[in-house]
Amino acid sequence: MVSFSCLISKRTKNPLLHMVSILKFRSVFFFTSETTYGAFRYCHSGSELGKNLKLVPNEKPDRVGLFWDLDNKPPNSIPPYEVANKLRIAASSFGVVRHMVAYANSHTFSNVPRDIRDKRKERQLLNRLENKGVIKPNDPYRCGVCGRRFYTNEKLVNHFKQLHEREHVKRMNRIESARGSRRVKLVAKYSMKMEKYKKAASAVLTPKVGYGLADELQRAGFWVRTVLDKPQAADLALQSHMVDFMDHRQIECVVLVSDDSDFVDVIKDAKLRCLKTVVVGDIDDGVLKRTADAAFSWEEILKGKAKKEAVSVVKNWHDRDILKRLEWTYNPDVDKMRFNLDDTMSEASEDDNIEDICDEVDDAYKDDKGSWWELDSDDDVTNGQSRKLSILSVNS
Repeated sequence: MVSFSCLISKRTKNPLLHMVSILKFRSVFFFTSETTYGAFRYCHSGSELGKNLKLVPNEKPDRVGLFWDLDNKPPNSIPPYEVANKLRIAASSFGVVRHMVAYANSHTFSNVPRDIRDKRKERQLLNRLENKGVIKPNDPYRCGVCGRRFYTNEKLVNHFKQLHEREHVKRMNRIESARGSRRVKLVAKYSMKMEKYKKAASAVLTPKVGYGLADELQRAGFWVRTVLDKPQAADLALQSHMVDFMDHRQIECVVLVSDDSDFVDVIKDAKLRCLKTVVVGDIDDGVLKRTADAAFSWEEILKGKAKKEAVSVVKNWHDRDILKRLEWTYNPDVDKMRFNLDDTMSEASEDDNIEDICDEVDDAYKDDKGSWWELDSDDDVTNGQSRKLSILSVNS
């Protein structure tokens, strides 16, 4: 910019013109830089900016909706909180996860899988042996809230119930009794303590209902809903929820956790709306997986393979969107309307030209003596010529 101003100062001696030219240059420079930054995003790596500068299109990420059919696909022996986090991480590979919804009936939440029942029986046997002094743990049990150590599991459970559980109940009662801004302040004040309590309670206390499926999913960020104990009640409620999100255009990518073929129509509807579709299930040859754009299994989700494979899936979607923009589509109704409009405009212009020609003919042949269709006689022609000659002689 200094060199440009020096060039201007050499050519323009007037300081006012000098300032005006500098302002023009600044306006042009900032306009081009802002438009370039709005269309592209600069990315560089390393110390040298010039060599590693890249222009990447500034595209908005897709909004992802994660829908879980718990009646058909429960986590079973896997900890629910761990599965929920793995699902959220895998779904975030396709865009920004905005909605996480899970539906099931009351039987699914109250049921305890066989593996968890066997673990509970083993834990009870270990507690008896620890109380009798037959066995002793290598490392003491540590409280997840205060950090105190105990050499038997029962002492840890009693300490947690008598101290931390009561404190948690008091905090919840204070939040529920508060209103307005005071309630918001209390939630912000106790949020860290409540999160720490929930994490410790899931490892120490036995859930009152089932194996804590609903509480663990809610702690992971899912919107959990219980439906009536009727056949296909959870499927219908989840389908209507998905269709409602699609109607209001709140998502661009649908991630469904289910093996139920009843969701095929919803997946087809999502594809007709040009939405991305992903299915998580264990039936490899199922109709649901064949209908969706991409499919993964529980093993791929838990081991992190789905997150790695999602990169190629997103790339294929991006290429498909580019090809769709380049496709030429023929719409006969639109073309017909355009051609009819062109014909009417051309006909109108031709009519206007004909009228102009007719007016010129009228002006050329119109005379004071009569209409243009009346022919002049020979006497009139000679009189006219003699009159013109006389006028010329007078003027000369």
